[in-house]
Amino acid sequence: MSYGKKLRERIAGPGTTPLIGVYDMYSASIAAKHYDGMFVSGFGFAASYYGLPDIGFIAWPDMVAFVQRLRGAFPHHHLLVDIDDGYVDAEVACHVVEGLERIGASGVILEDQKRPRRCGHADGKQVLPLEEYLEKLHQVLETRKDLVVVARTDATDEHDILHRAERLAATDADVVLVDGVRSVEWIKRIRKVVGDKPLLFNQIAGGKSPRLSLGELSDLGVDVAIYSTPCLFAAHEAMDSALAGLKAADGRLPEVDPASGVGVKASTSLLERNIARDRLVPEGVGV
Repeated sequence: MSYGKKLRERIAGPGTTPLIGVYDMYSASIAAKHYDGMFVSGFGFAASYYGLPDIGFIAWPDMVAFVQRLRGAFPHHHLLVDIDDGYVDAEVACHVVEGLERIGASGVILEDQKRPRRCGHADGKQVLPLEEYLEKLHQVLETRKDLVVVARTDATDEHDILHRAERLAATDADVVLVDGVRSVEWIKRIRKVVGDKPLLFNQIAGGKSPRLSLGELSDLGVDVAIYSTPCLFAAHEAMDSALAGLKAADGRLPEVDPASGVGVKASTSLLERNIARDRLVPEGVGV
């Protein structure tokens, strides 16, 4: 069974499917212990690989190479990949989609922003004329074989949000995402206009969307939830705290709890799973 079909079947199942944002191989190694699905976040990748904000700096060969490394280490996990606007041109978008499917991506998200692009929860977003985006989306859909394609709109005008969501739902895209949704009421309105098409919700710490549990999202009819930055922001906070502590202790490292602390042994054990003959499958989670 293809990776696309596996993810499509998972999305069609009961409840809301969570996909956890990862930004490098180490964060993915930790996420793989807890969840069977990962989201290759553009925000996280731009931050970790380039040290730059999520405003369009990602070069597609870098993203494809990262996904290839992920698939090698995590053959059983769902991998949904953020390809932003398809790297501007429809021809490039199709080439990237073809390559990602070949190396084992489960799906991609293609947005309707125009350059300069922004994080979906930032101010100042601009969208392409709808017909121009739909043509790009159509070419991507014609190119993919079984890859899941999420059609995303970053529209901010209230009428345009609902109009675009309805038009995206009428395409052959597998899932619709309206990014930066600001309220539960708006989730309900979007759910209504997309009809039976699966709906994806993106929540990011400190973003514009409400903080909702998977149970709450399931009750609202949301089929997929992506968590863009829990690993990145947790690492930021933990590293900052650890280095402040190291400075305060005049460079003396803290004691490592042998039972629960992270030191050489725990870190090596985590990474050894990625080269084990029987790769890690999360306990109690079907893939």
